[in-house]
Amino acid sequence: MTAPDYRALVSSYLDLRWQLDPVAATYAGVGTHDARLGNFTRADVKTSVAALKAMAGAFEAADVDCLGDEIDQTAVINDLRVTIARFEKEKPHEQNPEFHLSYLLGGLFVLMMRGDQPLEDRGHALAGRLREAPRFLSDARATLGRPAKIFTETALSVARGGATLLGEAIPEFASRLPPECARAVLEALGPAREAFDGFVEFLVGQLSDRSDGDFAIGRQAFDFRLHYEHALRETAPELLRYGERLVAELEAELARRADTLAPGVPWRALAERLREHHPKAETLVASYAAEMERARTFVMERGLVAVPDGPLQVIATPSFMQPLIPFAAYDPPGAFATERTGFFYVSVPEEAMLSDHCVHEIACTALHEGFPGHHLQFLTAQAQPSPVRRVVSSPLTVEGWALYCEELMAEEGFLARPEEAFFQRLHLLWRAVRIVLDVRLHTLGMTGEQAVRYMVDVLGIGRASAQAEVARYCGTPGYPLCYAVGRRELVRLRDDYKKRSGASYSLRRFHDAVLEFGGLPVALIRWGMGLNEVIGDR
Repeated sequence: MTAPDYRALVSSYLDLRWQLDPVAATYAGVGTHDARLGNFTRADVKTSVAALKAMAGAFEAADVDCLGDEIDQTAVINDLRVTIARFEKEKPHEQNPEFHLSYLLGGLFVLMMRGDQPLEDRGHALAGRLREAPRFLSDARATLGRPAKIFTETALSVARGGATLLGEAIPEFASRLPPECARAVLEALGPAREAFDGFVEFLVGQLSDRSDGDFAIGRQAFDFRLHYEHALRETAPELLRYGERLVAELEAELARRADTLAPGVPWRALAERLREHHPKAETLVASYAAEMERARTFVMERGLVAVPDGPLQVIATPSFMQPLIPFAAYDPPGAFATERTGFFYVSVPEEAMLSDHCVHEIACTALHEGFPGHHLQFLTAQAQPSPVRRVVSSPLTVEGWALYCEELMAEEGFLARPEEAFFQRLHLLWRAVRIVLDVRLHTLGMTGEQAVRYMVDVLGIGRASAQAEVARYCGTPGYPLCYAVGRRELVRLRDDYKKRSGASYSLRRFHDAVLEFGGLPVALIRWGMGLNEVIGDR
């Protein structure tokens, strides 16, 4: 039997990926499925999983001619394994109503916001997805079983933003369309809104009563994600020990830094005091934009990494998005889009909540989301000749890179004020806490309430903020730990690269080499860089 051609197989894999998930295709800048929504009934998922298993088998049988293709082949096989396990074992389509709501709303929202397709084309696609919404939500009602209470509560929170999207944002978008296209959107909007309202009633009146399931995926599934999604050798207990050790180290460091900044003031009290300094509401967006540009200029002047072309627009979050983005969010250009613009949305709060945008934290947020963080990494991935490296990624690398950049820029002098350096370490503590909670929530029986109390006690944040964070951790197993663990893996990789390079070591060359792999797991980057064997003692 002839082994499948690898290049043709990659193309088939992407075609299958977009066929099964039309919304992901739109986000990636592939417009051929823009008018469709996915199918997530039990029968549909079973069929999809069978197709994914066949695709995984084909990749395992494929011959490759070079190391780069072998690395990409491994990444695709692992990505397929994780997707299959997610729908066979974790079953978000059966266990999490927020899965369906976020999928639907995201599929509508992305069509309205992406500027790389003509407005009229996006309008016709939006009408198509709105026409599919009643079917999609009916399927969701029939598929959902006994979710965890926290998942249903999160879905109801998402629904509030969805009501604004359907009730205000889409009619406003339709007003900018040609008359015939606008009519198609508005005609489809009525039944879609009715189905949406019915789904919310179902959440409140039926699903809430049977929301007694467990959010935790368990030790076996968690370790599976660690190995195949993030390519980590460590298991949950080892990462927990690392997270708890990092928490203790950073708490002690913050206490020392606080004593230098304000002798006698506990570090949590100092953080609260410093957060009283924030921009005015009318200058908030401009403050972020200025720091984004300052970070970009700093990276270029220092030659820390190649800076690709591609603007980053910093804008106030549209009103209909604010329930979904209470603070801020970055939206990258699609992996296959011709457009190279990224967006950073800033939700401008009431005066009483402006402390969330402390002047001493804005610079760190700007570099994390912009340069040399997420935006630079996504632009670089978008330019890679390998389609696999454009779309297959692990948050271990994506979030790890952005957190690594916070520390890098502090070391290089971008965070010049001691207050900024203080908050950079506080941000790292926050990510260390995520390791502890991620593992404990999903493998050791920690309850949501216990996690909230832990966050309040360790970080000194408000209860409402802690509840929102914990709800997210419950629904994204294996993701929260990726920030701090990814940073650690990149630092280790840099140390080994430096040892091997000797006198020829260049920080710029290291960063450029890492980013050539897109968001592939750090272990695969290490393989590609010829650093599989640890050089010397750490």
